[in-house]
Formats: sequence, structure tokens, C-alpha cells
Amino acid sequence: MKITLNRINEDYLFECTNSLGNKILLDNTSQSEGTKGVSPMETILMAVAGCSGIDMVSILKKQRQEITKFSAEVVGERIEIDEAKPFKTITVSFHLEGNIDPKKAERAAALSFEKYCSVSKTMEPNVTVNYEVFVNGEKVGQV
Repeated sequence: MKITLNRINEDYLFECTNSLGNKILLDNTSQSEGTKGVSPMETILMAVAGCSGIDMVSILKKQRQEITKFSAEVVGERIEIDEAKPFKTITVSFHLEGNIDPKKAERAAALSFEKYCSVSKTMEPNVTVNYEVFVNGEKVGQV
């Protein structure tokens, strides 16, 4: 796995490209003017949501669950250590709609974080990752 990073303006805007040519823009979002990308810390939250989302959809599709809508909201709580501000906790809220067995949705989330999600596993044991699952507006699980 390899990415390249190139500075594309005179400030903090970078373009990151993977080996397939897909790109994202990174920027210093603490600067109030002209931010055109996401912060590196925001990409971590995005990566947790994306990794676990892929896991959950894969698991639920194998179980023939009909997902008509899937979204997640991720909140990261940071702490100050010397000059850095790493995440202390990350909480993911999954919102699924469709003909989905709530127990299967809850189990898919548990499997993702306990076994499959490489992003959240990379952060162990320094970051606590919590999640909650909502199916058709009803909360069905939380860790």
C-alpha cells in the first residue's frame, strides 16, 4: 500500500493520491481562510466510518439483509499530550434503513470492531472506539 502527497498551493493544501489514482485533499483546517480540504485528523474519523461501513455492508449483504440507506456519524474526542492532540475516544453512530434484522445489524457492527476493521485495530489500545446502531430509527445496540 502506498500513497503520494504533493503540496498544491503556497499554504497547507496537499493532494494525496493512491496507487489507483484516486485523490483526496488535505488542508490545515485550523486556518480560517480558504480551507479546501479535510484535516488529517478528520481523515482518521472518515477512515473508521468507511472501514467499519464496508465491513457492515459486506456482512449484512451475505445475510441477505436489504439495506436501503446506510450512514454514519463519527465524533472524536481529543486530549492534549505535550504539543499533540491525539484522539482519546471515537464514537460511531450507524443509521441503517431497510428490511434489516436489528440483531444482525448489531452483530455486524460488533464483528467489524472486534475482528475486521483494520483502521480501528490500528489505533488499539490508545484510542477507545465505541459505537451505536440504529435500524429504521430505533436504537438497537451500543457498546
